[in-house]
Amino acid sequence: MIIKSAEFVTSAVKRDQYPPPQFPEVAFAGRSNVGKSSLINTLVNRKRLVKTSSTPGRTQLINFFTVNGGLMLVDLPGYGYAKVPAAVKKNWGPMIEGYLSGRESLLAVVLLMDLRRIPQAEELTFIQWLTHYDVPAVPVLTKADKLSKTNQSKQRSAIARVLNVAPETLTLFSAKTRLGREALWEKIDDRIGEAIHSHVDGEPT
Repeated sequence: MIIKSAEFVTSAVKRDQYPPPQFPEVAFAGRSNVGKSSLINTLVNRKRLVKTSSTPGRTQLINFFTVNGGLMLVDLPGYGYAKVPAAVKKNWGPMIEGYLSGRESLLAVVLLMDLRRIPQAEELTFIQWLTHYDVPAVPVLTKADKLSKTNQSKQRSAIARVLNVAPETLTLFSAKTRLGREALWEKIDDRIGEAIHSHVDGEPT
């Protein structure tokens, strides 16, 4: 995708704070410190559209961004960081589930997982949420530059076994080398195309 513009729209906690659902929407989720902000910045060719932090758990709101004036990218709060205050952890579930369950413009969630780590209960629970609310998941394995190509392949296969999916469905990504940027955009574009086709056919997205 050729990026002509990328702009911050708003931050929200509750549904009445969301922007109008006028554009196709793709959300991004993952553990704290998985590289979510860096991935979004890499996708849109911006260094600081999404603020990055060396302190995991800093993103505690749902942040909305428009791309090319016709696509909404949504940065969901990271989960699973031990030092995040208990109140924040308690609020995370209802905030995210409220978004997933009632956002009609949501077409898919890009689920980020660190290639070096085997998925834990949080990832599996999140995938169950997506399945329950009939939201397609686009799994991405970040920080691929931290491993050799041989170990990338081995680790992707190991993660695929845990998730019970084919290894090739897991996109390897590196914000440092930009590996996987075009492949991920292709998957996002495919999902948008599928949604438009379903809408034209009169089927639910």
